[in-house]
Amino acid sequence: MINIAIVEDDDKAAETLLGCLNKYRHESGEAFEAVRFAEAESFLDTCRRQAFEIVFMDIEMPGMSGMEAAAKLREFDKKMVLIFVTNMAQYAVKGYEVNAMDYVLKPVNYPHFAIKIKKALDIVKTGENVEIIITQASGIKKLPVNNLFYIEVQGHKLLYHTVDGDEGGYGSLSDLSEKLKRYNFLRCNNCYLVNPKYIASVQGFTVLMKNGDALQISHPRKKAFMTELADWLGQGNFI
Repeated sequence: MINIAIVEDDDKAAETLLGCLNKYRHESGEAFEAVRFAEAESFLDTCRRQAFEIVFMDIEMPGMSGMEAAAKLREFDKKMVLIFVTNMAQYAVKGYEVNAMDYVLKPVNYPHFAIKIKKALDIVKTGENVEIIITQASGIKKLPVNNLFYIEVQGHKLLYHTVDGDEGGYGSLSDLSEKLKRYNFLRCNNCYLVNPKYIASVQGFTVLMKNGDALQISHPRKKAFMTELADWLGQGNFI
């Protein structure tokens, strides 16, 4: 279960955010729970004992501001997905200093909110400590999904490119594509299944991976690949 925190001192604004989360949960079928905190201090105290994957943080609050709370949060939690909630976008720009994913402007607009929460949930799901079992000549082996850069077809075998090195195995890339769909892996051509988390950039028909590899995008798959990547980034269709 994914846990979401809302840190918001204004009751009406907190109710709006909770309402948006409930609507998105109903529409998407996603499983998550949300807890509201009226001030930053209680949130920080709680999240030292209880794990949250996503936090919506109001910037302007009495006492400790959201920006100050975010800085303290990053002292002990580097992974929590942080989304600022603010009346003024210029305040949110400083969010990059504390590795904020994005910001939501008040008054909260549901379609805009839905894009942000989908992106946040996708990031959390891609980072889940889930393993897949691969078949090798010597037996089977488990690989953490989060460690996969991409999977490549080589003849009748599969090559798993991971942060710990390459691993060979047997199987079907189409079958793996179905298994890894919920973790947002993308097909850029018939030979590659890519973890979007490790995409550094896309230049023309080339995907540059963060490990330095360059993968070709096939012409037939280009539009679908870019649309799916844009959806994962939460930026809409940028083709």
